[in-house]
Amino acid sequence: MHSIVATLIFMYINVMALKRFPIGVQDFARIREDGMYYVDKTDLVYKLTHTDLYYFLSRPRRFGKSLLVSTLQYYFEGRKDLFSGLAMEKLETEWKKYPVFKLSFAGNKYITEEDLADTLNLKLGEWERQYGLTPSDKSAWGVRFELLIKAAYESTGLPPVVLVDEYDAPLLDSMETPELQLTLKNEMRKLFSPLKDLGGILRFVFLTGISKFSQLSIFSELNNLKAITMNDEYAAICGITKEEVLTQMQPEIQALANKNGLTYDGACNALQKQYDGYHFSKNSPDVYNPFSLINALSDKELANYWFSTGTPTILTRLMRKYKVDPVPFETGFEASQDMFDAPTETAKNPIPMLYQSGYLTIKSTKAGNRYVLGFPNNEVRLGFLKALMPYYAMDDVVDNDSFLLRFVDALEEKDIEKALVQIRAFMSGIPYNAEHKDENHYKTVLFLIFKLCTPYVVRTEECSAAGRSDAVVETADAVYMFEFKLNKNGTADDALKQIDDKGYLIPYTANQALDGMPKRLFKIGVSFDAERRTLGEWKVAEE
Repeated sequence: MHSIVATLIFMYINVMALKRFPIGVQDFARIREDGMYYVDKTDLVYKLTHTDLYYFLSRPRRFGKSLLVSTLQYYFEGRKDLFSGLAMEKLETEWKKYPVFKLSFAGNKYITEEDLADTLNLKLGEWERQYGLTPSDKSAWGVRFELLIKAAYESTGLPPVVLVDEYDAPLLDSMETPELQLTLKNEMRKLFSPLKDLGGILRFVFLTGISKFSQLSIFSELNNLKAITMNDEYAAICGITKEEVLTQMQPEIQALANKNGLTYDGACNALQKQYDGYHFSKNSPDVYNPFSLINALSDKELANYWFSTGTPTILTRLMRKYKVDPVPFETGFEASQDMFDAPTETAKNPIPMLYQSGYLTIKSTKAGNRYVLGFPNNEVRLGFLKALMPYYAMDDVVDNDSFLLRFVDALEEKDIEKALVQIRAFMSGIPYNAEHKDENHYKTVLFLIFKLCTPYVVRTEECSAAGRSDAVVETADAVYMFEFKLNKNGTADDALKQIDDKGYLIPYTANQALDGMPKRLFKIGVSFDAERRTLGEWKVAEE
């Protein structure tokens, strides 16, 4: 079926105008007025606004939270013209212009208490002038906000709407300064404190953020927020689902395929591996990272767009601090909801922040309210592991990248000796200190080396019927099976014997190179020298 669709699209693609994607545009009005592409989520917006009063939604950065808040803003401002042709046009029969208080903490850096005060004074002062109140520069944020809401209600006769975007930006900026973070928490608690008591005159309250801070720390009084972060009904309210991609973006997918020498199905598969894989609830549909997807379709390139916009420095430091092994992130690991959908400031490991920030996602669910978490897609996997490398190996990113290039070149030349010499030299150069004494540290370095060896198909601890190998590197015409033994536990010969005894290479015996010939199969047994903290002896044999 896909091939028929692809043929039809290919015939007409040159005369069809491709969609104008809203790259970097988060304003609903501008998108609609300029004729840019918009994934219609207004049926969910209508449902959201006609079910409960107070909501909280957490989603990763650049996942459409700001656009959702903007859509809510124009809906409550009664901009019926902007919703022409969308689901909302048929759902809403009474358009009213409510007073809307939209407060965004995105776009600023909060490294002092004054930074937060400047943001609040600017916005509250603007609203105070709008509703005939005398602007104040006092930090009694809750009092000022309460007076504003009451003034808006009295002035318009309609219940006000409060929309808060990226509420946690000040708290994330101050993660590494606990005293400042505590101060900012207290200041923001003042701001939100009157919202619960004003429920009788409020139409709607909606807050978004990346992370989940504890109810007591920020919303001690606003304890009636309905969290829809893991709600099946709203799992697709941000992002673009697989169904939406395949039914609404066919010409753009074909254009990407044409430029990159792919079939239509091949392009769909590449997009899915690179940007899909997010699940936000037990029964969530497949959700693509919207920022990366629309950039890829616009540029017709499969690049790492989302990850390149922000390196998770804090997260990678936390990984090292808590000695979290990244290996299970690849294959997936079990977790209860309390382990990842938890307040970040009380967490004893980085898993909640990794999940809430979008570096881990739900891969599957199990009985007993258990989940399997893992990397959502290739963009996140490779980007995160590359960012993690300096904390396990060389501090200089250039040193790490230079080594990886030399290692890949050696594999391309089928020079296994040279490749192993490169690993030995690289690991010998890793600074030795207290953090690097753990044997698992070097296991992680080896894991990172093999996982970052793009553009090759690389598998680590590859599952087979007989057991697991340590690493597999599969190139266009060869397969390299690696098995490592700590020198106190075995020799290079023992490692080779394990490859044979366990039949690790058997699944690859039918793999063919581009010329139709069987791929060359290599087995590499390596002894790791614990005292010298690098590779010891090794032996290479070709099947």
